[in-house]
Amino acid sequence: MKLRHYLAVLALLAVLLLVSCITQGNRDVPQLTSTAKIDLQRYMGAWYVIANVPYFAENGKVATRDVYTLNEQGEVETTYVYRKAFGEPEKTAGSLGIVQPNSENRYWVIRFFWLFRADYLILETAQDYSWALIGQPSRKLGWVFSRDAAMDDKKYAELLEKFRGYGYESDRFKRVPQFAEQVGKPGFQ
Repeated sequence: MKLRHYLAVLALLAVLLLVSCITQGNRDVPQLTSTAKIDLQRYMGAWYVIANVPYFAENGKVATRDVYTLNEQGEVETTYVYRKAFGEPEKTAGSLGIVQPNSENRYWVIRFFWLFRADYLILETAQDYSWALIGQPSRKLGWVFSRDAAMDDKKYAELLEKFRGYGYESDRFKRVPQFAEQVGKPGFQ
């Protein structure tokens, strides 16, 4: 039993180290900023993850989406919905977003299990909130969100170009399969 406890603590420390590495940016690159003004009420709801910079927590997941709900304390309850494969049941993981003061609602600190934190920066949204670009000040991670599970190639390329304008290497982004027929296609995870 003690060995299991010891291994669990080691695994937790390894995860903490990985999260720390992800959230620490290259100190030679200017930190990413945004001037977006976000209407939190309009931003709430379901967002399909069209693409991301793959990392351990989301890698290999399909049919993913984030669902945001504003609670009474003004915090954003986040539910990450995913499948490990098409045909498998949906699973969820929760976190809490703390909107940072004086940020026009664009900068959040996301807390996972009260142990981990990650920066969440809304770079830009469509005027009608049909898509959103999410990044981190370090540019280590990024996401393309859409209110619709489908996004055509032209719109996707346009949004990747916007990421280039924010200093991202757009070739790091991989599309997330939202439909079974997308699995294995070029450009998809």
